[in-house]
Amino acid sequence: MNEVVHTSPTIGSNVEEIIQHKTHFLMWDIGGQENLRSTWNTYYSNTEFVILVIDSTDRERLTVTKEELYKILAHEDLRNAAVLIFANKQDIKNSMSTSEISKFLTLSSIRDHPWHIQGCCALTGEGLPAGLEWMISQVAAK
Repeated sequence: MNEVVHTSPTIGSNVEEIIQHKTHFLMWDIGGQENLRSTWNTYYSNTEFVILVIDSTDRERLTVTKEELYKILAHEDLRNAAVLIFANKQDIKNSMSTSEISKFLTLSSIRDHPWHIQGCCALTGEGLPAGLEWMISQVAAK
């Protein structure tokens, strides 16, 4: 959000508050490494949204991403959660489009969770406000 932050993979979790049009989001960034995935369910209670960030250039990990997404969505504590998928790195040549990612993940088969896929570029922030706007629209619809 208006600042480039050089990051390394999240170990454990980070918490950040983001404000978009007077709506406050408390976001937990939880590490995605395989050895951390067994702890994810400790964060699920009272979760309204799951935001999945996909590296649109990494075709090799998309199969694992799909498996993990459907495991998450099957969890009882997330039965009412909406899903926002950020397809990051859309600025890079030969990255997968949101349509291509959506088809691979079979997002159209998700019927019990509202979902949205949003192309973005974390370096420039392009697409991030649109994703948050979708989340705000989901809050308003409840």
